[in-house]
Amino acid sequence: MDSVPADEIEQEEGSPGSGGRPLPRRALARTARLASLPLGYAGRTTLGFGRRLVGRPADAVLTEVQARTAEQLFSVLGELKGGAMKVGQALSVFEAALPDEMVEPYRATLTRLQDAAPPMDAAAVHRMLAAELGPGWRRRFQHFDENPTASASIGQVHRAVWADGRDVAVKVQYPGAGEALRADLRQIQRAGSLLAGLFPNIDVKALVAELRDRVGEELDYRLEAQAQADFHRAFADDSEVLVPAVVDFTERVLVTTWLDSVGSLSRLIAEGDEASRDHFGTAYVRFLFSGPSRTGMLHADPHPGNFRMLADGRLGVVDFGAIARLGPDGLPRVAGRLLRRAVDDDWDAVLDGLRAEGFVKPGVDLDVDVLRDYLAPFVEPAKVDTFRFSREWLREQAERFNSPRKEAFVTATRLNLPPSYLLIHRVWSGGIGVLSQLGAEADFRTLLEEALPGFND
Repeated sequence: MDSVPADEIEQEEGSPGSGGRPLPRRALARTARLASLPLGYAGRTTLGFGRRLVGRPADAVLTEVQARTAEQLFSVLGELKGGAMKVGQALSVFEAALPDEMVEPYRATLTRLQDAAPPMDAAAVHRMLAAELGPGWRRRFQHFDENPTASASIGQVHRAVWADGRDVAVKVQYPGAGEALRADLRQIQRAGSLLAGLFPNIDVKALVAELRDRVGEELDYRLEAQAQADFHRAFADDSEVLVPAVVDFTERVLVTTWLDSVGSLSRLIAEGDEASRDHFGTAYVRFLFSGPSRTGMLHADPHPGNFRMLADGRLGVVDFGAIARLGPDGLPRVAGRLLRRAVDDDWDAVLDGLRAEGFVKPGVDLDVDVLRDYLAPFVEPAKVDTFRFSREWLREQAERFNSPRKEAFVTATRLNLPPSYLLIHRVWSGGIGVLSQLGAEADFRTLLEEALPGFND
């Protein structure tokens, strides 16, 4: 992968670190690349229309436009890191919900975003380590690998050997990551209509807004270290999940024990056999549901690159920057109770509960039979002994919301998502997206009985 110099990180005029000076040339180029996304899409669409006038089939033109748009879109989102990369990773989770004719040109570029991005150069890494760990930072290590093993949205990971001989992973934040992250998310919001057109079943604006709201937390590695240490303790004796221990940390550098893996769930999605998909898919959903009851926190970044397959069959979990702090009781007990009422077909109780929790606002008239038809497919995995998730099943559910003339779409517009459920909803829907990418079969009902508070009430 090519190196991305540290001075390519964007600084806006008047932003911290810019001294009020105009944007540097490379930062202007970065902003221009993001701004080019809607223009590029519009240009290709116009070109496609012109080619149709001279006789090319409409479906062939559409496929070409989609393929070129996908390559530009996800190349920009990946290479610029920051908020661009983060949005790309978040969207990649929902790839399985897209129609086949639309997703095929995008699939390879989408899944590439789940694992890697171009790294920063060694000199920038050294400067950051010196600033965070002190000028004698090398003495903390017996060995430090200059080449990163992973590179993502706001930081990259290097393998090293700690002074006491332990193999460690050193996560180093990109210089200027905060400014770049905020600037990218603002720019991407301006291109929201393009992304909404490419992902018609996903509320892209809400996704970007939620990412913007959590920027400060993800940039502070001290918060991530605290969360990861809590998860490590909670899963220390778990036979299915391994969370690396925290070794040292500052605001912008995080050192944890090294996690040897044979690949991420992204690799499993691309080339795994059915037995492995079922095994790791089950471990994945069990971790997402059991984490809150053990730690009072929800791992809120469910994309497959954060979940690693270990040779002994365990699931390794990394990146605890995005965390929903739920409190000592974990997931809301009422959510488990309402899901159980839905499983038992007591939809009057479900509607009453949704009203009490604020999902149905006062004065909104919602027929209980319409609500049942709307929610029943999402309850389906919990009503049977085992359920196999698939792209086909997820697309069927997504299609129900794709037309304003459809009853499911109208029902969705009458429901409200309380702020306290925002991250829970993101993880729930993202987790289902990953399970559908995997095509995993899981004893979903048993997992809910074990880990979801209120489900057995």
